[in-house]
Amino acid sequence: MTEKSYTTTSAFPPLTPGKIRIYSMRFCPYAERTRLVLHHKNIEHEIVNIDLKQKPSWFWDRNPNGAVPIFELDDKVIYESLICSDYVDEAYPNNKLTPSDPYRRAQDRIIVELFPKVVSFFYKIAYGKEVSKEAITGFHEALDRVEKALADRGTPFFGGSAVQMVDLMLWPHVERFDAMTQLVKEASVPADRYPKFTKWIENMGTVPAVQKCRWDTPSHIHFVETAKAGKPDFDVGL
Repeated sequence: MTEKSYTTTSAFPPLTPGKIRIYSMRFCPYAERTRLVLHHKNIEHEIVNIDLKQKPSWFWDRNPNGAVPIFELDDKVIYESLICSDYVDEAYPNNKLTPSDPYRRAQDRIIVELFPKVVSFFYKIAYGKEVSKEAITGFHEALDRVEKALADRGTPFFGGSAVQMVDLMLWPHVERFDAMTQLVKEASVPADRYPKFTKWIENMGTVPAVQKCRWDTPSHIHFVETAKAGKPDFDVGL
């Protein structure tokens, strides 16, 4: 099995019975969500990376939406990042990431659903040809709400005293914030405005699953720059 991306000309890599496979893209934050959950729970799996510009026909057979991640195990095929992550947590209950209390579960999901407002501005800033003041303002205002949500909880992680599903669902985009800041200084996340959130970023850096899955800032910058040029380098460093 290669880490390099499979393309339209790639033959389908045979499945191993009983082994989880994740169809991914190395720099996709949504696919990283499910990879984080698998690493947190120490579940053996294999990764098949996909060239999202030149997708193999057998990839479309597994997800007609053409997006990663996709979870496959024998005759089971699941896609969409939150669905894949929730399925793994339920099907493999060791190191449980989801609260048993329904209200707390709902509160965590509210935070996950709140975060796309931050993400939408992140993409406008990091990937836009021109960055508007409105995008910068919108990013900070959306992040203000996330800062308040964490401050209201009064815990080092959104999930409490230890990392939980909510944290792992937010992290992949946040991992890319430093690259965004390097590209657009006005989008920095200062500690004086976001003391709880910047401390959370520091705390997340100590999580073993994060350490296994994260990419460094230069790699993220390279990927963003190649994607903006219309030729994303899916195989950075390989």
